[in-house]
Amino acid sequence: MNDRLKFAAFGGGLVVLFGAALGIGALVGEPAAPAAEHGHASSARPDEDTASGLQSSRSGYTLTDISAPAEPNRPGVLRFRITGPDGRPVTAFEPLHDKQLHLIAVRSDTTGYRHVHPELGPDGTWSIAWNWAEPGTYRIFADFSPGTTAGDGPGELVLSRTVEVAGDAPPHPLPAVSRTADVDGYRIALDGDLSTAGSELRFTVTRDGRPVTDLEPYLGAYAHLVALRTPDLEYLHVHPEGDIGTTPPGPRVAFHAQAPGAGTYRLYLDFAHGRAVHTAEFTVESSTAPAVSSGHEGHGGDHR
Repeated sequence: MNDRLKFAAFGGGLVVLFGAALGIGALVGEPAAPAAEHGHASSARPDEDTASGLQSSRSGYTLTDISAPAEPNRPGVLRFRITGPDGRPVTAFEPLHDKQLHLIAVRSDTTGYRHVHPELGPDGTWSIAWNWAEPGTYRIFADFSPGTTAGDGPGELVLSRTVEVAGDAPPHPLPAVSRTADVDGYRIALDGDLSTAGSELRFTVTRDGRPVTDLEPYLGAYAHLVALRTPDLEYLHVHPEGDIGTTPPGPRVAFHAQAPGAGTYRLYLDFAHGRAVHTAEFTVESSTAPAVSSGHEGHGGDHR
């Protein structure tokens, strides 16, 4: 099956998985969630919002309150746990794209995007060194697949919470819609349109005007794509068509994507080259009209 942009629909029965959801709820069972490192944690009702990527509990699993520095430029540690249907911290996770858990952090105005991988402690606490660059409201997404001894887990889940970082936080204006992005000396060109009907998005990576044909494997693929709809930050995640070893390592990376609705999205393309990970950011519009193919065929094969 070709990769689809995943929007986990709450109670929905959609064929395509679209992430999971947030609504910050109370932790039940023992042990208790980690205490806020600087007297700060998020709170809200589990059923606050049923939209994709906007819920802290799903399928019996819960993302606990998040402990993190409460002020910008104050180094500390970000901590949380995932609890299971029995209320206890989950300590077994299935590898998902080379990692047990992917953490995505972004400010409410879509700035400050980070894709990192915390470490899991024996007691089920995930932790990573952390420092906020700016004050504001941030959303933290945990993308993971809980493991079970019976092998009948729920599969991939995305749970999310918000964290408030103290200080004056005027929003940054949303960048204009653009087909190109420049980052770290690379230029990335986007071909294709995001559509609710499903479409192919193709990214071409160049450096100094020359095609990059030796992209490095990153988390089991040549690139990863995260999209967030504005202003609600609905979470979308998709992996490229084709597999390492059968797909050319650049300059083009293709994704099959399907948006849940019309709107403005921020796209974050992570790729590795020169022994470093780079993130190209785009603003795009999605429509409900069927996407028109450019006639440029994408890579075959499945990648999940």
